Amino acid sequence: MNRLHTLLASALLLALAAPLAAAPPKDKAKQQTNKKLYCWNEGGQKVCGDALPAHAIDSARTEISARSGLRTGQVDRALTPEERVLADQAARAARSAAMAEEARKRRDHAMAESYATEQELRDSFQERIILLDETVKASQLGIDGRRQTLLSLLRRAGEAELGTKPVSKTLADNIRHQHEELMHQQEMLKQQLAERSVADDDLAAALERYHTMKARRPNQG
Repeated sequence: MNRLHTLLASALLLALAAPLAAAPPKDKAKQQTNKKLYCWNEGGQKVCGDALPAHAIDSARTEISARSGLRTGQVDRALTPEERVLADQAARAARSAAMAEEARKRRDHAMAESYATEQELRDSFQERIILLDETVKASQLGIDGRRQTLLSLLRRAGEAELGTKPVSKTLADNIRHQHEELMHQQEMLKQQLAERSVADDDLAAALERYHTMKARRPNQG
């Protein structure tokens, strides 16, 4: 009787185990469904495989479904450190441009709300323009005075040389100093004139935006 029970139990275990052995585990079936093939370029040749080697991780590659044979994704190559720096700079520049554009829109809106007439807008720029004009005029006067001083020193040096006398170190140093200061003031004047020109451009741009904003609000102002 014990032997019969043992045989029956073994037969039952075999019957239960057979269906389990026939069916693949769920995890294994899922892995087979999601299995990918990878294709990348290596030494000018296209290479494909079911595993991505370590030396190809940073390479551009195409991912293909092993089950359907269809492309499922495209991965670009990893950027070099220099390219990452350039990409970061481009991203920051794009963000700055977007912020500047948003700020400009807010200024335009505020401008349309703030000035009832074009003359009011012009008057708001006038203080800046007057200050720039006065700065340019003062620089021009300073340059004229510095030039006259330099010419006087050069005349003294020329007279000394014509009289066969050596030019003193003090006079030579003074001439050099006056020349450097003259060059510096002339460079400053160039910058001031550029700022003055920008002020005119800013006013023209502001008037254009003002007219555009007012045209969108015909029933206001």
